[in-house]
Amino acid sequence: MTQGFVCDGPLGVSRAVARLPGPNFSAGLTTCHQAPRGLAAILEQHAAYIRALETAGLSVTLMPPEIAHPDAYFVEDTAVVTPGLAVITRPGAAARRGEEDAIAGVLGRYRPLARIQPPGTLDGGDVIVTETQVLVGLSGRTNPEGARQLEGLLAPQGYATATIPVGRGLHLKSSANYLGDGRMLVTPALARHPAFRAFDRLVVPEGENYAANSLRINAHLLIPRGYPGTRRLLEPLGLDLVALDMEDVRRMDGGLTCLSLRF
Repeated sequence: MTQGFVCDGPLGVSRAVARLPGPNFSAGLTTCHQAPRGLAAILEQHAAYIRALETAGLSVTLMPPEIAHPDAYFVEDTAVVTPGLAVITRPGAAARRGEEDAIAGVLGRYRPLARIQPPGTLDGGDVIVTETQVLVGLSGRTNPEGARQLEGLLAPQGYATATIPVGRGLHLKSSANYLGDGRMLVTPALARHPAFRAFDRLVVPEGENYAANSLRINAHLLIPRGYPGTRRLLEPLGLDLVALDMEDVRRMDGGLTCLSLRF
């Protein structure tokens, strides 16, 4: 059982793994109809993100681009890391399978490893880890078998697992993220879902759904720039708010949590 220590969540983390976007990042999978502005823009945003992780107290392992996988800089989808185990996923998009192999080599230095096996699929962006509970989004990338396997792997670690159908957005973390201290940041569409009843729900304003993908790290809270209503909602928490430009990451269906694995 975790004792107030959240690994993929906000508290007590000291390390992160990230990967640089490659020159062909714009060939990645996206549902957004706005093209990214180019490599220079996303590299600038990524560099600011890495600086924010370091300012929040994390030692960052920054991996080089993986040209064969344009989406590989969204490293969160390749693993779920808890204090006692790193679960290597099986991405739901066939084009992304293989990204997880290099990540396993890095995480194996710090944790025992387990893997999601076929026919299970699981993206880390569909997994919210709190102190004692794991919420798994059933989406176009994560299927019930992948969720079942994750539950079996994490139950011995002391976690209970619940599943949530993902109606809107690519992943569960597109619409909900744990902020620690019993608080969950959610979109209006998910605010009343039974799986969130045990949490103090902070609901992002209408029109600011993208800001639900905010990331608490220790005493810092990373938020996407340009969502003033969400910023006002979060200011009373007393955390160090860090607003980052995520525009080109957003255009590739990514967000703040997607760009790193924290543990």
